[in-house]
Amino acid sequence: MSLPDRLARLATRMRGGGRWRRLGLAALLGGLATLAMPPVNAVPVLWLAFPGLIWLLDGVERPAAAFWTGLAFAFGHFVLSLYWVGEALLVFPRFWALLPFAVAGLPFLLGLFVGTGTLVWWALARRFRIGGVARCLLFAVLWTVVEYVRGHAFTGFPWNLMGYVWVGLPGPAQVGSLIGVYGLSLLTVLPASLPAVLADGGRRPWAGPVVGLGLVVVMTIYGVARVPAGEAPLVPGVMLRLVQPNIAQTDKWNADAELDHVRLLLALSRQPQPPGQPPITTLVWPETAVPYLLEDEPELLKAVGQVTPRGGLTLTGSLRLTPAGTPGAQDGTDTYWNSLVVVNDQGQVLGHYDKAHLVPFGEYTPFRRWLPLRAVALVSPGNSILGSGPGPSTLDLPGLPPASPLICYEVIFPGMVTAQEAGTASGGDQSGNGDATKNRPLPERPRWLLNVTNDAWFGRTAGPHQHLAIATMRAIEEGLPLVRAANTGISAVVDPYGRELGHLALGSRGVLDLPLPQSTPWPTPYARWGDGPLAALLLAVLGVIYFFTLRMYQGRQCP
Repeated sequence: MSLPDRLARLATRMRGGGRWRRLGLAALLGGLATLAMPPVNAVPVLWLAFPGLIWLLDGVERPAAAFWTGLAFAFGHFVLSLYWVGEALLVFPRFWALLPFAVAGLPFLLGLFVGTGTLVWWALARRFRIGGVARCLLFAVLWTVVEYVRGHAFTGFPWNLMGYVWVGLPGPAQVGSLIGVYGLSLLTVLPASLPAVLADGGRRPWAGPVVGLGLVVVMTIYGVARVPAGEAPLVPGVMLRLVQPNIAQTDKWNADAELDHVRLLLALSRQPQPPGQPPITTLVWPETAVPYLLEDEPELLKAVGQVTPRGGLTLTGSLRLTPAGTPGAQDGTDTYWNSLVVVNDQGQVLGHYDKAHLVPFGEYTPFRRWLPLRAVALVSPGNSILGSGPGPSTLDLPGLPPASPLICYEVIFPGMVTAQEAGTASGGDQSGNGDATKNRPLPERPRWLLNVTNDAWFGRTAGPHQHLAIATMRAIEEGLPLVRAANTGISAVVDPYGRELGHLALGSRGVLDLPLPQSTPWPTPYARWGDGPLAALLLAVLGVIYFFTLRMYQGRQCP
């Protein structure tokens, strides 16, 4: 018996099962797809998971069954790939009661998007009698549309998009520089779905899957050709020191330990360099590294200035406070800001950036007038709130190329990591001879992405690994190097092609001294045109679907 015949028998069995068997299989297939995600990156499992889902959907007879089958697949996938969200609720006992809502509720909500997509796919395939290769193409298109909607609706949650499975592997991830991670998802789900046609029979059952594998080969060739053979050029005269203090979240806001945390940051920053290295010019500390209101603490600023390299800068995460009744306070109350603060060697604050994209239920509570909940990670006391900044900005830093700061969660949003005004500029000086720091968009393109974060909430789970992979994709998409300082890791410097220059392991304490890579000479197509090429690609695939469907329809009309 040939392989297509065996797969046809398997598909028949999967199509013919009862409701609970079908939902259980869908959840198992979704869980299997989790293995393709970082840090495992077992991409070939998608060639099993997606055909299995299509065969299950082929067997349903009612719209509701198509919806619940897709939801079950997504539920199994997100329960396993986002299990680390529950780790944040285990940090403090007062949040333990919310654990079921995080571990099961979030995957269910995300499953609603996928279930809607599979319902639409099933309805269109039935209405227009779309079968064979065309139904696999339609499945990939709708999966991509669902991911795009998930990444934008209700402030968006574009975590673990299918395109991220390639990060860390040579080749296909570079396609993100052309069409972004959503387009990369399309070109991942499409070939992974095509083996479903092997169970359909026909004269050339292998044609579709072989073409799909050919697409992966083309993506790999493009990626290998795009990445230069040698190391990326470096910004002259710049040497970074990333400080990773590895402070547990249970201790981070312990009032009795706050001074010790500052002393640890200062001590790590003073560590001597190995012989022969260029001198450090810039210190980078993680998100909320300073457990005080830095701008309101003259003695602390003085201490930071003393460890700052002469003529250089310290870039650190810190809270800021705008008291109620003063300009900038939101909702008429004390407003805290999760900020990146720039300090020079004189202990002077040159500027800051305020986080704009806050984490729902982590840094603010949606619909808080009606929900009796308080944000999990909100560290501001009393009735104060955490304010939201104006959005992506470019910081002009003395001695450094202009940077696009991103605090934690902000790095996960494709196409939203640089100021819009900076998206189309090209060329320019990368020597770092900037003017005084200004918290404003610049007309020129930023030259690097600066991501400070605190992933201590998620312990030693897959979460920090996924977060780094997502941030790395932003570097590939934008053609900009990424500098990432994380409290407990993973801190890293990544060049504009997604290659690591070095990193500090998760759960380790220390410093990472590395130069700053230059950006690509010109903006990537994705940096120039955003999701425009993705829209064109989706239309092209729909055109192919129409061609296949029209051809099959005409064939059925022939005598």
